[in-house]
Amino acid sequence: MLHADYYVELAKQERLLARKNQPKTRYNGIYTRWEHPVLTREMAPLTWRYDLDTRSNPLFLERLGVNATLNAGALYLNGKYYLVARVEGNDRKSFFAVAESDSPVDGFRFWDYPVQLPDTCPEETNVYDMRLTQHEDGWIYGVFCSESKDKDDPDLSAAVAAAGIVRTKDLRTWERLDNLVTRQSPQQRNVLLLPNFVNGKYAFYTRPMDGFISTGSGGGIGFGMCDDICHAVIDEEIITSARRYHTITEAKNGAGAVPIRTERGWVHIAHGVRNTAAGLRYVIYAFATDLNEPWKVNAEPGGFLIAPLEGERVGDVSNVVFTNGAVVDENENVYIYYASSDTRVHVASTTLDRLVDYVFNTPADALRSVKCVEQRCDMIRKNLDILGKEKQ
Repeated sequence: MLHADYYVELAKQERLLARKNQPKTRYNGIYTRWEHPVLTREMAPLTWRYDLDTRSNPLFLERLGVNATLNAGALYLNGKYYLVARVEGNDRKSFFAVAESDSPVDGFRFWDYPVQLPDTCPEETNVYDMRLTQHEDGWIYGVFCSESKDKDDPDLSAAVAAAGIVRTKDLRTWERLDNLVTRQSPQQRNVLLLPNFVNGKYAFYTRPMDGFISTGSGGGIGFGMCDDICHAVIDEEIITSARRYHTITEAKNGAGAVPIRTERGWVHIAHGVRNTAAGLRYVIYAFATDLNEPWKVNAEPGGFLIAPLEGERVGDVSNVVFTNGAVVDENENVYIYYASSDTRVHVASTTLDRLVDYVFNTPADALRSVKCVEQRCDMIRKNLDILGKEKQ
């Protein structure tokens, strides 16, 4: 017989999972934020956290806690929405788990078991932040950060980041491929695979880094290609969206969700980082690259698309929003899944035409205060003229 507290906790969780989400009233015309997170640690199945055997756990104590659910890759398949979330245990180790829903904004339920990756890298300690790509070769690829201890540095926090690659047809059985090798960059994070071949090659967006945390000489989001996805090697990385002084990408930037193909180019939803007196601030921004030459940026609106607001600012790593998953449905609705403060997953919704309008018609960063004022005054002058005519 199960412990009575199991039924109490199960009823609480069922109420949480059945809760309907509501759009927030805050308006910018670009997207809608939704009231409730779509994934939280409270949504992790009780069978992941508690030993239900009353002989070995008579007091119904949590044995394997869950600290956070965050940074989810996303897919829309056969009318259903799938998130492959990073789940972090109380022991700080992360793993991947699939959550599924018929709705893009609520009702996500984790599958019975987390993803069990093939253990092909004995030095690997932690895995996280998987981007999911439905590739034209017929496979679904997951590209994620594979972290291991830096054996050359006695500092216990010194680590090495590589891009791990897996592939699947059903999100249940995963084949582990070789980690990505980039000749120019000793470390890689925030790597994703483009859904289409480019000149017959597999195309990746990378984040060249000299160290585990520091980008060093890495100039921004890179682009590179390889012939063999099973043994992926990139000889040259071209910087696409570059880091710039006194912008939202000053400290570092990296790829986010898998780019969305539009008639005007690949639309990227990425992340930028700047330093503040309170520490690093992560925001989400957007840009576009050419369809045929996807290393060339052809639009980059100034400023951020999404920044942490209200309760989103509080969590394990405060003042952070981060995305590595977005989907487009058959009606061209776009859902951006983003984590706040490395703690929970939210959703923002828009439409493809609004997103394209924002990316291609929003002014670029003017880079200097005096120019930014001129930019704003030009719009004010135009608007006052329109309002004046409206009154006549």
